[in-house]
Amino acid sequence: MTDATPRPEPFTPHTPPAALDDLRARLRATRWPDVPEDAGWGMGADVDYLRELVTYWEREFDWTAQEAALGLLPHFRVRLGGLGIHYVHVRAAATAGPAMPLVLGHGWPDAFWRYVKVIPLLTDPGAHGGDPADAFDVVVPDMPGYGYSDRPAGEPLNSIAVAGLWAELMSVLGYPRFGAAGGDIGSHVSRYLALDHPDRVVAVHRTDGGVPLVTPGRPELAPEEREWIDGVAAWGAAEGAYAAMHRTKPQTAAVGLSDSPAGLAAWIVEKLRAWSDCGGDVERSFTKDEILTLVSLYWFTGTIGSSMRMYRANGSIPPEQLARRVEVPSGFALFPGDIVRPPRAWLERTANVVRVTEPPRGGHFAPFEEPALYAEELRAFFRPFRAAAAMS
Repeated sequence: MTDATPRPEPFTPHTPPAALDDLRARLRATRWPDVPEDAGWGMGADVDYLRELVTYWEREFDWTAQEAALGLLPHFRVRLGGLGIHYVHVRAAATAGPAMPLVLGHGWPDAFWRYVKVIPLLTDPGAHGGDPADAFDVVVPDMPGYGYSDRPAGEPLNSIAVAGLWAELMSVLGYPRFGAAGGDIGSHVSRYLALDHPDRVVAVHRTDGGVPLVTPGRPELAPEEREWIDGVAAWGAAEGAYAAMHRTKPQTAAVGLSDSPAGLAAWIVEKLRAWSDCGGDVERSFTKDEILTLVSLYWFTGTIGSSMRMYRANGSIPPEQLARRVEVPSGFALFPGDIVRPPRAWLERTANVVRVTEPPRGGHFAPFEEPALYAEELRAFFRPFRAAAAMS
């Protein structure tokens, strides 16, 4: 390497004791809102459930142990585009043979957390009932403004810019060709990796088709596409207030969410419940410790505001970028509990589709909810493209 080449450095997550003391004091001092009778989850976060969760957070949850468990993964930081970028990099098990490089993209409201359960299944499939030949070298970066990556000081980065950073990251790690996969904003980033770096991305796997670009008339759309787009609009009217806030006035919400851990938990947990395949009981998909590990990650890194600002950046992406078709071979796994699930006609309109599956379980956070199903999806999809990834 030359002096100008970015140099990855090992990174160990660590929270000072004073920050833990401050969190517990804030939790004890939570000022709870009044609650209309029988409100439940119908108006947003269920305050009764949040009281229970906050009590557990303050009295029983062991963040130090959870942070140490996360720290068992190999963490690194590297300077790219003027920002310190955090990523987890796990190479395939030594017994697995040649491995395919794979970069995984997370979304909101999460971070590298989305993939912690599935990483060992991808890097050492032979130890988890799979074929050792399906092993991956896995790279899971935190987007700028998320997790342990730096927050942009000025304008937030959009998905196109983040895709450029991930292409550079894979070069720094010595991977000229690789696969890309993701969901939510990570799907968006993976899409632009395939669009802007088709000579390097051998195939791309996504768990959604993104939010459709709505144009007047839509006479050329198939009936199922029109029905889906109308459904997306209806979903946005009923469930999209968070996204409108993120796109337009993220700093207003950031003040309260950065000051109140109970408020932060409400903002995140309501989405974990609504977007997962939990049947209305969030703890069917996530334990309290898993929920609070994610919420605590946001709290201690102070990234709720910066993560929301990315919606503002993505809201300004020109329509002509959103309308581009992905020609790199594309696969989609549409999990039943996810939101705005597109019809195949739309996927084929927007991408070079070679595989679409509908797994029996899982939702928006499928790699965390159903890691075995998600791992098998990636193994099966990328299997035909391994030889291409090995070519320099």
